[in-house]
Amino acid sequence: MEAAQVSFDSSDRQFHNPIALSKWRIELWPANGERPRRRTRPLPGLGAPLNGWQREPSRFLRNAGQLFECHLLPPIDVKMTKLGFLRLSYEKQDTLLKLLILSMAAVLSFSTRLFAVLRFESVIHEFDPYFNYRTTRFLAEEGFYKFHNWFDDRAWYPLGRIIGGTIYPGLMITSAAIYHVLHFFHITIDIRNVCVFLAPLFSSFTTIVTYHLTKELKDAGAGLLAAAMIAVVPGYISRSVAGSYDNEGIAIFCMLLTYYMWIKAVKTGSIYWAAKCALAYFYMVSSWGGYVFLINLIPLHVLVLMLTGRFSHRIYVAYCTVYCLGTILSMQISFVGFQPVLSSEHMAAFGVFGLCQIHAFVDYLRSKLNPQQFEVLFRSVISLVGFVLLTVGALLMLTGKISPWTGRFYSLLDPSYAKNNIPIIASVSEHQPTTWSSYYFDLQLLVFMFPVGLYYCFSNLSDARIFIIMYGVTSMYFSAVMVRLMLVLAPVMCILSGIGVSQVLSTYMKNLDISRPDKKSKKQQDSTYPIKNEVASGMILVMAFFLITYTFHSTWVTSEAYSSPSIVLSARGGDGSRIIFDDFREAYYWLRHNTPEDAKVMSWWDYGYQITAMANRTILVDNNTWNNTHISRVGQAMASTEEKAYEIMRELDVSYVLVIFGGLTGYSSDDINKFLWMVRIGGSTDTGKHIKEHDYYTPTGEFRVDREGSPVLLNCLMYKMCYYRFGQVYTEAKRPPGFDRVRNAEIGNKDFELDVLEEAYTTEHWLVRIYKVKDLDNRGLSRT
Repeated sequence: MEAAQVSFDSSDRQFHNPIALSKWRIELWPANGERPRRRTRPLPGLGAPLNGWQREPSRFLRNAGQLFECHLLPPIDVKMTKLGFLRLSYEKQDTLLKLLILSMAAVLSFSTRLFAVLRFESVIHEFDPYFNYRTTRFLAEEGFYKFHNWFDDRAWYPLGRIIGGTIYPGLMITSAAIYHVLHFFHITIDIRNVCVFLAPLFSSFTTIVTYHLTKELKDAGAGLLAAAMIAVVPGYISRSVAGSYDNEGIAIFCMLLTYYMWIKAVKTGSIYWAAKCALAYFYMVSSWGGYVFLINLIPLHVLVLMLTGRFSHRIYVAYCTVYCLGTILSMQISFVGFQPVLSSEHMAAFGVFGLCQIHAFVDYLRSKLNPQQFEVLFRSVISLVGFVLLTVGALLMLTGKISPWTGRFYSLLDPSYAKNNIPIIASVSEHQPTTWSSYYFDLQLLVFMFPVGLYYCFSNLSDARIFIIMYGVTSMYFSAVMVRLMLVLAPVMCILSGIGVSQVLSTYMKNLDISRPDKKSKKQQDSTYPIKNEVASGMILVMAFFLITYTFHSTWVTSEAYSSPSIVLSARGGDGSRIIFDDFREAYYWLRHNTPEDAKVMSWWDYGYQITAMANRTILVDNNTWNNTHISRVGQAMASTEEKAYEIMRELDVSYVLVIFGGLTGYSSDDINKFLWMVRIGGSTDTGKHIKEHDYYTPTGEFRVDREGSPVLLNCLMYKMCYYRFGQVYTEAKRPPGFDRVRNAEIGNKDFELDVLEEAYTTEHWLVRIYKVKDLDNRGLSRT
């Protein structure tokens, strides 16, 4: 049934169609031709929401007719539509369909991250997650008080480490809470399985938050598309697969939740939403050090709103509440402490908070003074306040009251900073710049739809859309500087791409809403747009094709690239069968069962967390990398001759030395390939000034392990531990013994014996080699 237009006579305002008005729906069309405003929205000039239509329809139409063209729509058919065994109205069907799509996206998000569990077993991945798992188990078994005051004497021997004050405890507390809740309901599950499946669980929550966040920016359709995209985007899956028990697994959910609450607070100006935003921010701070990005992005958003003349009472209430409450809450985390008021990374938030007070004060003065007086006073106040702030800030920085930026944040602004000044930061693979291919590999279709979403937001600016634009642009820059921050970019790529795809589809689908047009209208359409339906159908099919390829690409990347645990390796044999390399756990459990309880193990810092968690032995350095001098000392031992290394090992009371070697199996992430970083870090402190990187290269500047290699390299401790007895091993047919399959060369130093070490254990595939440090010589006797 078509809409009945209500026309108004200027004299008596009588309606031409006598109907039961209270049962009909009203649609008001402004005279300027804007999109219709429906009865559920308040209209300017009417003084009340349109629900007044239900109470006094005739009076409402008379008043509305002075401002709008009124169109009456027939009543909604109250007959229920049968859907299976349910009888639902169209509105309820719409709600049910959205709920089903969102639920399917959440289930897909969880299930697509389980490849590693299905192929291998329920196992923790990578290096850092083993520390998180170890601390979570301690928290679940011993309680929060002991966890918070835990001094770990197994790490950083002989220094030790205070656990409670040097970690972000949100991840561990979340896992322990889930574990205890499940046990309260008599669902017995090991804490390890809670840790393994926590990241996939929170990825499902992330899809729901993404839907609500995108819905605030555009509509429900865009929200559903964004939720489906983030469910399978490889850039996010890389840090949230089952077993990847790291802070980022829950931090992305916390970040998007905080953004959603912030946008709600900005839209409403409500202290309620601002307080919820502060609580979400507190959860984010407790979970991940990347909260600094968030606490700088929100103030930057407020600053841009000020500069563009959009600052209002709503923004003032939202930001002041979030900053004050969020800062107080964040300072309750021991690892954060007073950093929010002392460190340079947080000064932007404090500065914008001060600007908010100045802006509010200026608005008050403007309302009380005439323009001439206000201009004079404004210039005086701004000059005085600016001078005082600059002076005080400079004094605080010079006296050390405000700490400078850390090396990682300097690296974000100057990508060459870490390489030139802090090699230990540059040595981490996830701190390297991002290659162009990584964007397509991790984002695929999103790379092309991201600009479309940006264009839509720029074309329809609002306070919320300005925020998402700034989030997208800043995260794009930071992800280019550091590949790890692809994780921060992926959510906004999904949000803006969802908006872009939704806008394209809605634009062309409107052209398909033409059913049985009359001949006259068809002739008019043909003259202006002759192939309207065909173009619309083609564009919709193209978008559907790209979305399908995005799904297949994401699934393939997840399966092949991001679902292989580093602790268990696999390869294909000549007959196509799968070969499992479980050397790491083999070595760690050998240490656990065949070495003294108080044995000290020296290895490169990459393997510290795994040795402590799985071998339960004391290690010298681990992945926390808080003490560059201690790590440098280990690097010096690895890069020195046996005699010099023995002095360092005796100084550090080392019992065993562990190295990773991939020359037999072709494992490229071994210690020989990491060796130059050991040299650089070892030579970065005063005690290692004698170690020069160029000594380990050939005269032509090459790093080689064959006969043409540097004599310094061929006689250092790391080389001898990796290649001890390897010169007698045949690795490939038609190759000489001692052929390194990673370096693709025959080693140059084959016939040597170890003086200060003795081989204790080598795993099945030679991936892990363990050596025992010999005791000091007795007088007149050799080492035993």
